[in-house]
Amino acid sequence: MNILLIGSGGREHAMAWKIRQNPDVKTLYCIPGNGGIALLAECHNIPLNDHSQIIHFVREKNIDLTLVGPEVPLVNGIVDDFFAAGLPIFGPNKAAAQMEGSKVFSKQLMEKYQIPTADYREFNNANAALAYIDAYPGAEMVIKADGLAAGKGAIVCMSKEAAREAVRQVMTERIFADAGSKIIIEEFMTGEECSIFVVTDGKDYFALRPAQDFKRALDGDQGKNTGGMGSYAPTPFLTDDLHEQAVRAIIEPTLAALRSEGIDYRGILYCGLMLTPTGPRVVEFNCRFGDPETQVVLPLLDSDLVDIALAVHEQRLGQFRLKLSTKSAACVVLASGGYPDAYEKGKLISGLDKLPEDIITFHAGTQIRDGELVTSGGRVMALTAVADSLETAIQRIYSSVQTVEFDGMQFRSDIAKRALS
Repeated sequence: MNILLIGSGGREHAMAWKIRQNPDVKTLYCIPGNGGIALLAECHNIPLNDHSQIIHFVREKNIDLTLVGPEVPLVNGIVDDFFAAGLPIFGPNKAAAQMEGSKVFSKQLMEKYQIPTADYREFNNANAALAYIDAYPGAEMVIKADGLAAGKGAIVCMSKEAAREAVRQVMTERIFADAGSKIIIEEFMTGEECSIFVVTDGKDYFALRPAQDFKRALDGDQGKNTGGMGSYAPTPFLTDDLHEQAVRAIIEPTLAALRSEGIDYRGILYCGLMLTPTGPRVVEFNCRFGDPETQVVLPLLDSDLVDIALAVHEQRLGQFRLKLSTKSAACVVLASGGYPDAYEKGKLISGLDKLPEDIITFHAGTQIRDGELVTSGGRVMALTAVADSLETAIQRIYSSVQTVEFDGMQFRSDIAKRALS
């Protein structure tokens, strides 16, 4: 088989790593890829918004299956264009991708079908939003941009002053561009967060190992929101009872709601949950694998990713026998100095050849320049360790992270450690 992978981040490197384990894969292509993916795939720099050019490439290279990593092509309808061209692809179509592409759409769906989530109001006018904040009975709330904001569109506000400032930044200053033309103001929920990744073919589904990621830049969940500074799986906070509650009250009703709305959802449905005192409630839905959760979820997937993707495309997931590892995985992101604010690129990366063999390296913001590996993004790479216990995985990863070096490198030193207590 010839496989095409679309994307350029750590999530896509993890997908490429998993795809390469299939012995039937002859050639793996990636658009556009990164410095690490280039070691596994033939990378091509085609604009992700040029679906016609990508389709031409697929036909030219006789590609048998395409897998989409990031959300933007999905929200922009790449799956619809592939289907119209009669080409197999793994991912939800444009209507289904609204679950991530519009916070308002997903909240309205949950409200209509009584799926547990935070109370909310939607606004397309900043003055109306500010008036709502002034009259709000509490001080804590969450401001969310309606559209895509690279995983950073939610601002947790612990005071009305912070909420008013968030509205100004999102709706007036447009820090998230057009994604902030509409917002929701949401009830602040308390509890542990976790992520469940559901694979569905529109009829049947199964869930992968639940993970927990760490959005804040600094230890102790301090600092600004990022795309994610680390993750681990499975999370002990999602007990068997809570997992069953989430399946019964959220996952199955959501899939049924999508079918009731006439939406053919095939691919990954990311369920971000808050484990509140009253049970699991939805924080957000995404239409693809998470990053950096994929870097711990896929190493715990014993089944083949290509076989899963084909089963989804052909709607025969009900016949698929899922195999999951009983081990644990921990992942730490190495980021550029200054991230998530301004940072410099082009820093020489060294030490990868000195990492222990059991540490998996997933590149994100890297590129090959003049034969050398250099930084090219905020989140540069993620290191993952798999072990029989979470404690051992954490120990292995933190005994290895400082083997890697680049100027200004930063990382969190507390990833997953709260789970041990």
